[in-house]
Amino acid sequence: MTIHNLYIFDRHGNLLFYHEWVRRKHTSMSKEEEAKLLYGMIFSLKSFVNRLSPTVSKEGFLSYKTSAYRLNFFETVSKLKLILNTDTETSQSEIRELLSGIYRDIYVEYAVKSPMVVPGEMITSNLFRTKLVQYVQSSHIYKAN
Repeated sequence: MTIHNLYIFDRHGNLLFYHEWVRRKHTSMSKEEEAKLLYGMIFSLKSFVNRLSPTVSKEGFLSYKTSAYRLNFFETVSKLKLILNTDTETSQSEIRELLSGIYRDIYVEYAVKSPMVVPGEMITSNLFRTKLVQYVQSSHIYKAN
């Protein structure tokens, strides 16, 4: 699987972390503007999916897929939001497992438990970034480009 980028937002929509692996198309807007636009779209999609769903679902919106990429969404109980843009090859369950692991093994261990990370502010820790990259690249679904 090709991983394009990862966004992590807090419950208030603040961008906490961004990392790129493979990104072939760049926009003219800043990362902050792009993050606000993405968060707004996710907020709207979640609301739309919840209102139109014929059944009550705990999960709600999980992903959308185009011919070029898949946007994968993972939300924790504390409303932390992880958004991973990938290619369209890998199964949704494998991506959800990866996102769950990123939250549990990387975010909790190297952001929540770190005295150097201030809640609600960008995560600038090199250790966090290094551990995240190692974790993703060691995943059986990661494909280097």
